[in-house]
Amino acid sequence: MSDKALAVDAWESLFRAQVTVLRQLNIEFPTAELSFNEYDVLFNLTRQPEHALRIRDLNRHLLLTQPSVSRLVDRLVQRELVTKESDPGDGRGTIVRITDPGYALFRRVAVVHAESIRNRVGGVLEPDELRQLITLTDKLRLGAK
Repeated sequence: MSDKALAVDAWESLFRAQVTVLRQLNIEFPTAELSFNEYDVLFNLTRQPEHALRIRDLNRHLLLTQPSVSRLVDRLVQRELVTKESDPGDGRGTIVRITDPGYALFRRVAVVHAESIRNRVGGVLEPDELRQLITLTDKLRLGAK
């Protein structure tokens, strides 16, 4: 098998695994309070210093187009789960910040979602395999920049 064919087979395997696991996680996701995409926004904000990001930087973390992210953030603002404020360092920029109620909702949903992830990923792979998966996917992600 050529290097190219091997790379394509590895990509297809990774992609299909991701699709399969994501479909199951979507089915199991506690959608009554928060959509999967809304959760993703809140998740990314909780991983940042001061639980805030410029909206253009948030775009880089999500699998949505910029206009979709803007609409999604506006819906989260209406629900008082995040705030939007001008960037003090650059008035053209907008900072999105998770609110206390947004953080509390994120934590409630994250507990259920983490259990689903543990079952779907951790229930299939051994701890050493999980560590190896992290190493390999980080290497792919960092090499793609």
